[in-house]
Amino acid sequence: MRHPLQSYRLITSGFVHVDTMHLIFNMISLYFFGPLLERVIGAEHFILLYLSGILVANLPSFYKHMHNPSFASLGASGGVAAVIFAVIYFFPWDKIYLFYVIPIPSILLAVGYLIYSAYMSRQDRQTVNHTAHFWGSVYGFLYVIILDPSHGAKFIERILQVSI
Repeated sequence: MRHPLQSYRLITSGFVHVDTMHLIFNMISLYFFGPLLERVIGAEHFILLYLSGILVANLPSFYKHMHNPSFASLGASGGVAAVIFAVIYFFPWDKIYLFYVIPIPSILLAVGYLIYSAYMSRQDRQTVNHTAHFWGSVYGFLYVIILDPSHGAKFIERILQVSI
């Protein structure tokens, strides 16, 4: 993929999944978080965030593994993570149900997820691209700040309004 004519793969890899469970998990997550975010930022920004999230999430892995022909980064997880973290940005104390059962404030789940993804991305022999999960998440958070810098103050205000 190092050839410039193959750079399209940084986006198209987001539409190919390793297995059915990977696809189902990504699409369920998108189903629950996508409509909410689309109402908040609009359809155009939602599509731009999702697609650019796939691209941005894949870039660090690409540079890290560019000389490893057996490495593959597949799935929409970077874009989905960007969407989820953009929702968390707007609703930091809303509950997310871990494993669909355990309610956790979204901001706390986000911090835990970033720590887990950073740790797992440093482990050898991973078949899951945790680097893409990490950078997709960070990108989703930053996208909404860049979209409207006044959001930063609103986010701090929401964080200080603890209602666990």
